[in-house]
Amino acid sequence: MIRSLHRWPGLLAALLLVVLSLSGAALSLFPAAEHLTSPQAAATLSVAGLAARIEAAHPQVEQIRRAPSGRITAYWFEGGAPQAAVIDPATGQGLSAADPNPFERWLTNLHRSLFLGDGGRLAMAAGAAAMLVLALSGAGLVARRAGGWRRWFAPLRGPLAGRLHVEIARIAVAGLLLSSATALWMTASTFDLLPDGPTPPALLNNASGRTGASVAAMDMLKQTPVAELRNLSFPDPGDAADILTLKTDRGTGYLDQGTGAVLAWSGLNGWQRLSETIYMLHTGQGAAALGLVLGLMALGVPAMAGSGFALWLAGRRQRPRIRGNVAARHAEMILLVGSEGSSTWGFAATLHAALLDTGQTVHTAPMAAFDPARYRQARRIVILVATYGDGNAPASAKGFLDRLQALPTTPSAPLAVIGFGDRSFAAYCAFAQAVAETAAAKGWHQLIPFATVDRQSPQDFARWGRALGAAMGIDLVLAHQPSPPAALPLTLLSRRDYGADVQAPTAILRFALPAIPLWRRLVRHGFGRFRAGDLLGILPDGATVPRFYSLASGRRDGFVEIVVKKHPGGLCSSRLFELEPGDTISAFLRRNPGFYPGRDRAPLILIAAGTGIGPLAGFVRANTKYRPIHLFFGMRHPDSDLLYGEELSNWQREGRLRRLVAACSRGRMPRYVQDALRQEAAEITLLIARGARIMVCGGRDMATGVSAALTDILAPAGLTPALLKAQGRYVEDVY
Repeated sequence: MIRSLHRWPGLLAALLLVVLSLSGAALSLFPAAEHLTSPQAAATLSVAGLAARIEAAHPQVEQIRRAPSGRITAYWFEGGAPQAAVIDPATGQGLSAADPNPFERWLTNLHRSLFLGDGGRLAMAAGAAAMLVLALSGAGLVARRAGGWRRWFAPLRGPLAGRLHVEIARIAVAGLLLSSATALWMTASTFDLLPDGPTPPALLNNASGRTGASVAAMDMLKQTPVAELRNLSFPDPGDAADILTLKTDRGTGYLDQGTGAVLAWSGLNGWQRLSETIYMLHTGQGAAALGLVLGLMALGVPAMAGSGFALWLAGRRQRPRIRGNVAARHAEMILLVGSEGSSTWGFAATLHAALLDTGQTVHTAPMAAFDPARYRQARRIVILVATYGDGNAPASAKGFLDRLQALPTTPSAPLAVIGFGDRSFAAYCAFAQAVAETAAAKGWHQLIPFATVDRQSPQDFARWGRALGAAMGIDLVLAHQPSPPAALPLTLLSRRDYGADVQAPTAILRFALPAIPLWRRLVRHGFGRFRAGDLLGILPDGATVPRFYSLASGRRDGFVEIVVKKHPGGLCSSRLFELEPGDTISAFLRRNPGFYPGRDRAPLILIAAGTGIGPLAGFVRANTKYRPIHLFFGMRHPDSDLLYGEELSNWQREGRLRRLVAACSRGRMPRYVQDALRQEAAEITLLIARGARIMVCGGRDMATGVSAALTDILAPAGLTPALLKAQGRYVEDVY
C-alpha cells in the first residue's frame, strides 16, 4: 500500500514536481542576494529617525517599506510623477531604482501559477499535495529499508539508482515536507479558504482634525526600531481626517497626523503569526539561510525523479505483463507471488493465462500485498514463492509470514502452495515450505499438497498444474516457456587450464568487458556494475535453464572472469571448454548481494575447494585496503590444480592476502580443507573473537564438512555456525 502511495503520485506528477522544485530552488537565492546587496539600518535607528531622513530628502514621501531582507524602499511624488527608490537608511537618499527584478517576477509567476492564473495555482497546489504524499510515504519506505527510524542513516546496498534515490531522500525529505505543507497553506490562504485576520478597528472620528506634526517627534515612531518596521504610510496633509499608519512585526498602529497620538492599536493574533511564520518558512523572506537550505533540498527532486523513474522502469521490465488481471475483490482465483527476480513472475503469468482460458477470473499480486479482507469472491488462493539466499523471504514476500500468523482466522478459500528453487542448495524451497507449514498450522485448508519446481523445470510445473486442475475439476495445461534473459556477447581473452593430471579438467576463463551503452555505465546497470561474487548466467544452446558461475572479478578489474570445471555430459561446461581466445558466448549478470565481503576492516576467513576459489580470489584481488584475509583452499594436488597459484603468491607479497593454508587431498599427506581448519583451531577462534567473517564457497559436501569442523572449533567459545549466520558473519555459496 505505502509503496503504491509513493509510486503513482511521483510518476504522474514528475514533470510538475521538477518545475516546482527547480523554480523554488532558484527563488531561494533571491532573499539571500537581496540581504547581501541591501544597506542595513543601524540597530539603534528608530522609525522616527528613518522617516525624518527620508522626508528631508523626499518631502512628498507617501510610504516607506522594509522587506524581510532589510531592504528599505520609499515611494513619493516628484513633479507630479510617482517615484520609488531603494533607500540608504544612513542618509535617507535613494540609491537605486526600486523596479522589481523582471526575472524574479517571471520565476515567481511560474512557481505560483505556471502563468495560468487561478487554474495554474490549483495545478501547483496539486503538485505540492503530490510532493507531500511522496515525502510522507517516502519517509516510511526509507525507514523500512534502513531497518527502522533509529537506523535512518544506516549504510545501504543495492543498485546505484536505488541507493541514490534513498540517500537523497534521507537528506531532503524534511525540507520537502516543510515546503509542500507550507505551499498548501499559502494556496488555501490565496483562495480565502482560511479564516480572515482581524479587521482594522473603527476610529470613531476621534482624530484631532489637526495636521503638520513632525514624524521625528511622534513617540510611537521613536520607540519602534527600524528592525521591526514593515510599512509606514503617510497621511494626506490636505485631509485633516487622514491618519498615519504604522505596520510592524507586532501589529498595526494608527496615529493622529496632527498630534502623533496613538488612535488605535491592532496586535497580531495567533492565526496571523502562524500565517506569517508559514510564509517565512516557505519563501525564506526573513530567513535567508533557511531559504537556501530548503532550495538546496529542492534540488534533490529532479535527481529523485530520475532515479525513481529508473527504479519503476526496471521493475516493469522484470515483471511480465499479466493480461486480464481483475481487481482482488472480484476474482475467483487469487495468485500471490514471492519472487526476488522475475522468473517466478513468469510462472505466475503462465498460470494466470491458463486459468483465464478456462473461464476463471484471476487476480495476481505480490505476496507483500496479501490482504484477505479484499478476497470477497475468492474460491481458491494459490501462492507461488521462491526462496532467497539461505531460506529467506524474497523481496516481494517481505512480512508475509508475520501477517499470516497475525490473522485471527484464515481465509475460507482453500490454499495451494508451490515453491521454486534449486535442489542443489541446502535451503531448497525452505521459505516456501515455511509458508505451507505456517498456513497448515493456522488451520488453512490445503487444496493440494505442497509441491516444488526444481531449477525452473517446465515439467515439474506442468505436473503440479495437472494436480491443481484435477482438484478444481478442470483440465489445466501449463506449458511454460521461460523468457530468455537479455544477454550480451562475451569474447574470450585467455584461458588457463588445470586438473588434467587428476582427471578434473578445470579452466580459468577471462572474457573482455562487453560494449554497453553510456547510460548503463552511468547508472552502473548490468555489466556496467558488478563485483566478485556476483553470478554470470549462461544459457547454452538447447537449454531452457541458465547455468550460473560465480564471478572472480569486478568491473574495476576490467574483465569478466570465471572458474569452470568440466562435467561429463555437462551441456554448459562442455561448451565453455570448447572456447578458444577470440570465441564468444552470450551471458548475463545476476546480483548476489548475500555473498559480498562487506566494506569493514574485520578479518575475513575465506574457505574454498576446487572452483569455489573463483569469487574468493576476486575478493583478495580487490583488497586494496589490505584487510586481513586468511584463505583456506582445498585441492587435489598442488602440481595440477593450484588455481591462481602465481597470483596468490603475489597477493601475499603485496599484503592483500595475510595467510594461505592449502589442503591437498592427494599426495603423501592427504587432507581436506576441513582438516586444515581443525589444525588451525586456535587461530580461527582468535579471529572469530576479533569479529572475523567466514565465507565458504564450493561443493555441498565440502560445505557440510566445513560446518561440522567449525561447530567443533567454536563450541568451547559458546558459538556455532548457525549463530554466526544469524549475525551475518557466516555466509555460503554452495553448489
